Amino acid sequence: MLQVDEVFFEERPDPLITVAQGLAKGERGELAVQAMTEVGVDVILPWAAARSIVQWRGDRGVKAHAKWVSTAREAAKQARRAWVPDVPAQVTTKALAARVGETPCLVLHEEATESLSSVKLPESGGLLLVVGPEGGVTPEELDAFVAAGATPVRLGREVLRTSTAGVAAISALSVRLGRW
Repeated sequence: MLQVDEVFFEERPDPLITVAQGLAKGERGELAVQAMTEVGVDVILPWAAARSIVQWRGDRGVKAHAKWVSTAREAAKQARRAWVPDVPAQVTTKALAARVGETPCLVLHEEATESLSSVKLPESGGLLLVVGPEGGVTPEELDAFVAAGATPVRLGREVLRTSTAGVAAISALSVRLGRW
């Protein structure tokens, strides 16, 4: 016999953290999804960046997207998260730039002069974080994001791989937003 002693509902975190993750070669994409899920990302947008070597097209794209969805679900279970991150279909740079005007956006970039630790953050709503693929964000992509209202930020002096940059940024943001 099963007895339920307590039922509760956990609200989604506010602000929601969405990461546009540049498609990466090999297992780096899945590694990024797994680790970002474990540290608290809310939405992961697969981004077909200009420097993404991997292309999600046809059956390969369907399988790759399904792998990211599965990886997020399994990592959420392992981390005992109440919410599994959403993993919508991949976005283009143009579609991603259009989202920038809808929510505050930070673009991780090694040449940024503003630090992630000092940039103003929203108190509620959402926050979009752009993480480039191996090779980084192109000058043209950065210009498009900045023109749409994004703020380029840096994590530190070191340049991290695409599979770890998002994790480090979400960790710092989680502390600053009071999630941790």
